[in-house]
Amino acid sequence: MTVKRFIAGAVCPRCSEMDKIRAWRDDDVEKQYRECISCGYTDEQSTVIQAQPTEIPTRVNTPHSSAPQAEEMVINFIPNPGSTKH
Repeated sequence: MTVKRFIAGAVCPRCSEMDKIRAWRDDDVEKQYRECISCGYTDEQSTVIQAQPTEIPTRVNTPHSSAPQAEEMVINFIPNPGSTKH
């Protein structure tokens, strides 16, 4: 016998009723089910763990392959001599 348990604080995505969702699990078919006792909404999810997709290489997550091409320079900021504010 499958035990169906209510999920405290769960809101139904169809009728927006709170505390009307109950869930159970069927290990034979490796699925988890949800249903709303108010409107009859049902949902199922697989309990099989999926492999994580590989991350797409971007400029943020790849290391630098060479040194930057720009030449380093020192910049001096000179205040405007005509300005009286300091």
